Amino acid sequence: MTSGILLVDKPHGITSHDVVSRIRRAAGTRKVGHAGTLDPMATGLLLIGIDGATRLLHYLVGLDKEYLATVRLGWGTSTDDAEGEAGPRADAEALSGLDEARILAAMLPLTGDIEQVPSQVSAVKIGGKRAYARVRAGETVEIAPRRVTVSAFDLGAIRPGEGYVDLDVRVECSSGTYVRALARDLGAALGTGGHLTMLRRTRIGAFGVDEAAGLEGIDVAASIMAPAEAAARALPVARVDAAAARDLGHGKRIPAPAGTPDGPLAAIAEPDADTAPPASAADAVHPEPAPDARLVAIVERRGDTLKVVTGFPEETP
Repeated sequence: MTSGILLVDKPHGITSHDVVSRIRRAAGTRKVGHAGTLDPMATGLLLIGIDGATRLLHYLVGLDKEYLATVRLGWGTSTDDAEGEAGPRADAEALSGLDEARILAAMLPLTGDIEQVPSQVSAVKIGGKRAYARVRAGETVEIAPRRVTVSAFDLGAIRPGEGYVDLDVRVECSSGTYVRALARDLGAALGTGGHLTMLRRTRIGAFGVDEAAGLEGIDVAASIMAPAEAAARALPVARVDAAAARDLGHGKRIPAPAGTPDGPLAAIAEPDADTAPPASAADAVHPEPAPDARLVAIVERRGDTLKVVTGFPEETP
């Protein structure tokens, strides 16, 4: 099986590890991983690395995310989602006062660069142990707030129900943001309590769920994305010629052309390519590498050279 990145639309009710297990069977290899966990109740985009492309996952996991979600106002839960133990119910008066202006005013402080306390049942490690494992063992945990960026927290439909109000929202956020925590904090700000009842991840960086394959009966070979294309979507690209690709493949440094930006770059070899830097980090994203392009390495500038930080050995047919 050729290595690459697989975009999968995770169905409801299974873990991200379950998806990895199914892809292992479908691809015929155990070397499979994912970039960014989705809870069982969530659906949407998972980026799966296969064989050598698992080395690329490190550079994908930190990409910004987009989600569609439903926040239920009326009570909070122990897990900040519908699967937890319900807390006290809001009274009818508190719910009847929820109009669009008040909701938007409460959402505004949860937008931008914020300090967010992750959910009690998050995967955050406390003393070397996951928070959710400590909570399930009966411990009370205190999780320190984390700095995250919520680029967009948009309100869609407002749907009153019997004893609750549902809000459809769209969230664009940095990696490490908990949408469940946004639901919790919005409910607290409105004095009603709140939790998440639906979550769907629609985008990771430049990868969209509309490109993803369904898990049932997935054809891995037909769906896989070449490492060069995946890397070019996530990182600025430095195109290299055959000689430079050979040197990088041997772990050697190559000259860094003037204008090479700081940070990781995808060194991509294409037929007849000249070694050249991206015009800028912004211009270098999505440069549409040639179909026969090859990801040689992830490199970083060190002085006037490019140094390999992650190599991708050439695959044999």
